[in-house]
Amino acid sequence: MDIQPLLQTLQDTPVAAFIRESGSVFPLLESVHVIGIAIVYGTIAVVDLRLLGVASHRRSALKLIQDLLPYTWVAFVVCVMTGLLMFCANGTTYVQNTAFLWKMGLLVLAGLNMGVFHLGAFRRIGEWDTTLPPPSQARVAGFSSLALWAGVIFLGRWIAFL
Repeated sequence: MDIQPLLQTLQDTPVAAFIRESGSVFPLLESVHVIGIAIVYGTIAVVDLRLLGVASHRRSALKLIQDLLPYTWVAFVVCVMTGLLMFCANGTTYVQNTAFLWKMGLLVLAGLNMGVFHLGAFRRIGEWDTTLPPPSQARVAGFSSLALWAGVIFLGRWIAFL
């Protein structure tokens, strides 16, 4: 299935043209996107390091997750919105960019990793919430999350250069 015509239609919208042709809108979106990513990765990293048992271990993992998750989700939504706006301005180019495609793939894997954690170790958090080290399933999820999100950030920077 060729999605290029659909992407071209998206790029031809007035909003996409405005973003693409303005001298400041795209850089503004990109800046907000980067700030959002910093918040997403920062809050996720705190939780992941707790899951690894190397930081915030004096705090309940559940309490830490409950405290940080709202900030993570708000920042993630900001990233999705700014990312979609940047994509609509240049979608035909992005879908041919290897770094972009790999970034999207890692985002999917990060989401799957989170799902596996929440369906597994998180359901039994009452059993291990304050113990160290956390169970291996929680540590694997934490390490995988850190690695996947670092990859998302790395590939995000490479999009402009490929």
